[in-house]
This record gives sequence, C-alpha cells and structure tokens, in this order.
Amino acid sequence: MATPPALTPEQRAAALEKAAQARAAMADVKARLKIGSMSLAEALKSDDPAVGKLKVVSMLESLPGLGKVKARRLMEEIGIADNRRVQGLGPQQRAALLEHLGS
Repeated sequence: MATPPALTPEQRAAALEKAAQARAAMADVKARLKIGSMSLAEALKSDDPAVGKLKVVSMLESLPGLGKVKARRLMEEIGIADNRRVQGLGPQQRAALLEHLGS
C-alpha cells in the first residue's frame, strides 16, 4: 500500500476543508432529490461536480419510494455496477434509469 504524501499542516487543513465542502454539497443534492426540488433527470443532466461524484446507488436511495433493495435491484437489472458514480454512467444507462423511474 502506498504511503500518503507528506503534507504541511496548512495543506492538510485546506484538504480537509475542501473534503468537508464536497460532502456538504453531495448531502445537499441528496436532500434536494429526497424532497423533490430536484428531479432525477435534472440530476443526471447537471454539470455540478457534487452530482458527478455521487455514487449511483446513493443517489437512487435518496429518491422517494426507492430504498436500498429496490435501488440495487434496479441497478442490477440495468447493468450498473455497485461502485459506479454518476459521472461514469453512459448515455444508455442514463436513459434506462429515466425510463424505469419515469422521470
């Protein structure tokens, strides 16, 4: 296993702050999906890096009426790997998600 790079305390603090902001942005996207202020179609078309870094399973679980089991079953049916992120989805996978979820 590779050792992490040696960072100065200032660099480490900056990296921790950047990671915290990224987590907050992803949580905001998931919350907006959950309450319905953002649709799945909007999320898939978004250029926001926070959306792109989300795992597909996490995004699907955030949708109302879709839990862990249904989300994983849908991903398996479409052929999306468990560890796939939204930015890594192909056009056919995006279309299949929208078709199955009616968004």
